[in-house]
Parts: sequence; structure tokens; C-alpha cells
Amino acid sequence: MILARVEGTAVSTHKHPSLKGQKMLICQPVDEKGVAYGVPWIAIDPWGAGLHSTVIVSTDGAATRNQVKDEYSPVRNMVVGIVDEGDSCSSSERGSL
Repeated sequence: MILARVEGTAVSTHKHPSLKGQKMLICQPVDEKGVAYGVPWIAIDPWGAGLHSTVIVSTDGAATRNQVKDEYSPVRNMVVGIVDEGDSCSSSERGSL
């Protein structure tokens, strides 16, 4: 799973039938401080995340294909949570939790 920020939506006139009716988001991976890294990914969104929301994206293709009810779907990424707020701690603090 990755932490990402929603940068926009993806619209397609031609797509795999399993994606019909699915909202697709452009998700930019971010670190725990919200700093972007890497390249954006497309993820389906069953939760209704808004623009600039911080989301948790699952990269488990099997779970995502289960969501669209098609074991042959090419979809891989899916929003599994919307982050309301977060607090990061240093690695030394994590060890004491």
C-alpha cells in the first residue's frame, strides 16, 4: 500500500468492460510529510475521495479485481482509505510503541 494525494480524475471513452462505472483517480505518491515522489498512478475509487485528498492506495491486483468482479481485469490499484489526518513519528519513537 502507498500513501498518495489525489491530483485529478482520469476519463476514458474506451476502457476494459470491468472499469465501466468506476471512478478513476490520478494519485501522486507522497511521503509521510506529504512530499511527492515518483510518478502518478491511476487507481479506482469506490470511496469518493476528493481532489487533493490524501488516500491509501492498495496495489494488490487480486483484491482490486475482486472489487470489479472480473478476475481478468487489467486493473491493479484501488483506493482503500481516505486519510482524515495523520501524525508521523521518528523511527526511534516507533520502536517504543
